[in-house]
Amino acid sequence: MTAEVIDGKAFAATVREKVAGHVARLKEEHGITPGLAVVLVGEDPASQVYVRSKGKQTVETGMNSYEHKLDADTGEAELLALIDQLNNDPAVHGILVQLPLPGHLNEDLVINAIAPEKDVDGFHISNVGLLATGQKAMVPCTPLGCLMMLRDHHGNLSGMNAVVIGRSNIVGKPMAQLLLRDSCTVTIAHSRTRDIEEVCRRADIVVAAVGRPEMVTGDWIKPGATVIDVGINRIDAPEKGEGKTRLVGDCHFDSCAAVAGAITPVPGGVGPMTIACLLANTVTACCRAHGLAEPEGLTA
Repeated sequence: MTAEVIDGKAFAATVREKVAGHVARLKEEHGITPGLAVVLVGEDPASQVYVRSKGKQTVETGMNSYEHKLDADTGEAELLALIDQLNNDPAVHGILVQLPLPGHLNEDLVINAIAPEKDVDGFHISNVGLLATGQKAMVPCTPLGCLMMLRDHHGNLSGMNAVVIGRSNIVGKPMAQLLLRDSCTVTIAHSRTRDIEEVCRRADIVVAAVGRPEMVTGDWIKPGATVIDVGINRIDAPEKGEGKTRLVGDCHFDSCAAVAGAITPVPGGVGPMTIACLLANTVTACCRAHGLAEPEGLTA
C-alpha cells in the first residue's frame, strides 16, 4: 500500500480563500474589517519569520494587521498594558503574543491577560476549559488544522479509534478534545505509555505531536490508517554536505507511507495549516464580537 499524501499547503490555500471570501462579505454587508494584532517581544529569528508570515497572510486575505514589536528587555507591566489596550480596541478582533517570550516574562500570566474572546491562539485558560467541556471556544490553531484535514479526508470521524502521541497543552490535549467532540474513541499516548507501538497499531487515526524526530515507524501503523504528523524537527543531513540539515516529522515518512492509507508530509503538511487557522480564528472572533453567524467550515 502507498499512502495518499495529504497536501497541507494546498489545503491551507483553500482555507485562506474561504477566509478572504468571508472577510469580503463582512466588509460589503456590514462595513466590518477583521483585525489581528501580533505582539513580538525580542528578536528571536524564528519568531520574526513567523510574525512576518502572519502579517503578510493577514493582509492578503483582506484583514487589518497590527504588529507590535517590543524590546527583549520589555517589562511585564509594559507588556500587560499593551495587551489591555488591545483588549479594549474595537478594531482588534484577535490578539496573538508570539511565543516563546524572554525568560523574565511569565507566559501564563501574559496569555491569560488576553481577553478570551480575542485569544485566537486558544491558549487562555477559559478557552481551554470551554473546549474541554464541549462549549463554544477559541480553538488552538494547529489542532484545528489537523481536525479540518481529517474531516476533509474521512468526512464523518464518528466511532474511529484515534491515538494522539503527545500531551502538550498546545497540541496533544486540545487535539484529543476535538477528536472526542467528533465522537472518536481517543487515547493519549506519551513517554510513559507502556507498549506504545501496540497502542498505535490499534488506531484508525494517529496524530504524532511528541517532538522526537522519526519516532513513529511503519510497524507502529495499522494498515490503511491516517497519519497526521505535527512534528517539525531539524536533523543533520550529511548527504547534502557538511553541516547541512533537513526537516523531518515525528514519523518516519517512507516506512509509515508504505502502510498508512493517508499521511501528511513534513514539511508541507500540518505546518501551513497553523497560520491558515489563525486567520480563520480571527474571522470567527470578529463574527462572534458582532453577533453574526460564524463562518461555515472554518470552526470546530
